[in-house]
Amino acid sequence: MANDKPYQLPLPRARGRAAEFYAFCKNHELRFQRCSDCGAWRHVPRDMCAKCGSLKWEWARSSGRGKLFSWTTATQPMMPQFAESVPYSPAIVELEEGVRMVTWIVGLKPEELQLDMPVKVVFDDVTPEVTLPKFERA
Repeated sequence: MANDKPYQLPLPRARGRAAEFYAFCKNHELRFQRCSDCGAWRHVPRDMCAKCGSLKWEWARSSGRGKLFSWTTATQPMMPQFAESVPYSPAIVELEEGVRMVTWIVGLKPEELQLDMPVKVVFDDVTPEVTLPKFERA
Protein backbone atom coordinates (compact mmCIF):
# COMPACT_ATOMS: atom_id res chain seq x y z
CA MET A 1 0.00 0.00 0.00
CA ALA A 2 1.19 3.49 -0.65
CA ASN A 3 -0.34 6.87 -0.08
CA ASP A 4 0.37 10.11 -1.94
CA LYS A 5 -0.36 12.35 1.07
CA PRO A 6 2.25 12.75 3.81
CA TYR A 7 1.48 10.51 6.77
CA GLN A 8 0.06 12.60 9.62
CA LEU A 9 -0.91 10.00 12.23
CA PRO A 10 1.28 9.06 15.20
CA LEU A 11 4.03 6.55 14.45
CA PRO A 12 4.97 3.62 16.68
CA ARG A 13 7.93 3.94 19.03
CA ALA A 14 10.37 1.52 17.49
CA ARG A 15 12.80 0.92 20.34
CA GLY A 16 14.27 -2.27 21.76
CA ARG A 17 12.50 -5.46 20.66
CA ALA A 18 9.75 -3.38 19.00
CA ALA A 19 12.41 -1.96 16.64
CA GLU A 20 13.18 -5.52 15.56
CA PHE A 21 9.47 -6.21 14.92
CA TYR A 22 9.15 -3.07 12.77
CA ALA A 23 12.37 -3.86 10.89
CA PHE A 24 10.72 -7.09 9.69
CA CYS A 25 7.59 -5.12 8.75
CA LYS A 26 9.77 -2.77 6.68
CA ASN A 27 10.74 -5.86 4.68
CA HIS A 28 7.04 -6.80 4.38
CA GLU A 29 7.45 -9.75 6.75
CA LEU A 30 5.16 -10.31 9.71
CA ARG A 31 7.20 -12.03 12.41
CA PHE A 32 6.51 -12.71 16.05
CA GLN A 33 8.62 -14.14 18.81
CA ARG A 34 8.27 -17.87 19.38
CA CYS A 35 9.65 -19.61 22.47
CA SER A 36 12.41 -22.07 21.59
CA ASP A 37 11.52 -24.26 24.58
CA CYS A 38 7.70 -24.55 24.64
CA GLY A 39 6.85 -23.15 21.19
CA ALA A 40 4.48 -20.44 22.48
CA TRP A 41 4.08 -17.42 20.20
CA ARG A 42 4.01 -13.95 21.72
CA HIS A 43 3.33 -10.33 20.93
CA VAL A 44 4.21 -7.66 22.12
CA PRO A 45 7.92 -8.50 21.95
CA ARG A 46 9.64 -9.25 25.27
CA ASP A 47 12.57 -11.26 26.57
CA MET A 48 10.81 -13.93 28.64
CA CYS A 49 8.13 -16.44 27.68
CA ALA A 50 4.98 -15.89 29.74
CA LYS A 51 4.06 -19.58 29.41
CA CYS A 52 7.26 -21.32 30.56
CA GLY A 53 9.63 -18.55 31.67
CA SER A 54 12.29 -19.40 29.08
CA LEU A 55 14.64 -16.71 27.81
CA LYS A 56 15.25 -18.63 24.55
CA TRP A 57 13.27 -17.49 21.53
CA GLU A 58 13.39 -16.76 17.81
CA TRP A 59 11.66 -14.42 15.39
CA ALA A 60 9.35 -16.76 13.45
CA ARG A 61 7.43 -15.83 10.33
CA SER A 62 3.66 -15.60 10.69
CA SER A 63 1.22 -16.85 8.07
CA GLY A 64 -0.26 -13.34 8.12
CA ARG A 65 -3.74 -14.87 8.27
CA GLY A 66 -6.20 -14.57 11.07
CA LYS A 67 -9.63 -13.37 12.08
CA LEU A 68 -11.14 -10.19 13.39
CA PHE A 69 -11.32 -10.70 17.15
CA SER A 70 -12.70 -7.32 18.26
CA TRP A 71 -12.97 -3.65 17.32
CA THR A 72 -14.39 -0.36 18.41
CA THR A 73 -15.56 2.52 16.26
CA ALA A 74 -14.56 6.06 17.09
CA THR A 75 -16.97 8.70 15.84
CA GLN A 76 -15.05 11.59 17.35
CA PRO A 77 -11.30 12.00 16.97
CA MET A 78 -9.31 11.39 20.16
CA MET A 79 -6.42 13.39 18.69
CA PRO A 80 -6.54 16.18 16.09
CA GLN A 81 -4.55 14.06 13.62
CA PHE A 82 -7.50 11.63 13.38
CA ALA A 83 -10.11 14.29 12.49
CA GLU A 84 -10.14 13.40 8.77
CA SER A 85 -10.37 9.66 9.55
CA VAL A 86 -13.61 9.51 11.57
CA PRO A 87 -15.34 7.20 11.78
CA TYR A 88 -12.47 4.74 12.21
CA SER A 89 -12.23 1.35 13.84
CA PRO A 90 -9.06 0.22 15.59
CA ALA A 91 -9.21 -3.55 15.63
CA ILE A 92 -7.74 -6.59 17.34
CA VAL A 93 -6.79 -9.40 14.98
CA GLU A 94 -6.07 -12.91 16.22
CA LEU A 95 -3.49 -14.56 13.99
CA GLU A 96 -3.45 -18.29 13.17
CA GLU A 97 -0.46 -18.60 15.51
CA GLY A 98 -2.59 -17.41 18.43
CA VAL A 99 -1.14 -13.95 18.97
CA ARG A 100 -3.42 -10.94 19.00
CA MET A 101 -2.43 -7.51 17.80
CA VAL A 102 -4.01 -4.08 17.63
CA THR A 103 -4.17 -2.92 14.03
CA TRP A 104 -6.33 -1.41 11.29
CA ILE A 105 -8.66 -3.17 8.88
CA VAL A 106 -8.32 -1.48 5.50
CA GLY A 107 -10.69 -1.40 2.57
CA LEU A 108 -13.85 -1.70 4.67
CA LYS A 109 -16.15 0.75 6.37
CA PRO A 110 -16.77 0.27 10.10
CA GLU A 111 -20.28 -1.06 9.45
CA GLU A 112 -18.83 -3.80 7.18
CA LEU A 113 -16.70 -5.35 9.95
CA GLN A 114 -17.83 -8.75 11.20
CA LEU A 115 -16.74 -10.82 14.18
CA ASP A 116 -14.43 -13.69 13.15
CA MET A 117 -14.13 -12.28 9.62
CA PRO A 118 -11.07 -13.86 7.92
CA VAL A 119 -8.28 -11.34 7.35
CA LYS A 120 -4.78 -11.27 5.90
CA VAL A 121 -1.88 -8.91 6.44
CA VAL A 122 -1.03 -6.09 4.05
CA PHE A 123 1.87 -3.72 4.56
CA ASP A 124 1.47 0.05 4.46
CA ASP A 125 4.71 1.95 3.78
CA VAL A 126 3.54 5.07 5.62
CA THR A 127 6.93 6.82 5.52
CA PRO A 128 10.26 5.94 3.91
CA GLU A 129 11.34 4.58 7.32
CA VAL A 130 8.14 3.04 8.72
CA THR A 131 5.94 0.23 7.41
CA LEU A 132 2.83 -0.74 9.37
CA PRO A 133 1.15 -4.13 9.26
CA LYS A 134 -2.56 -3.70 8.56
CA PHE A 135 -5.20 -6.21 7.55
CA GLU A 136 -7.79 -6.64 4.82
CA ARG A 137 -10.62 -9.12 4.33
CA ALA A 138 -9.19 -12.44 3.15
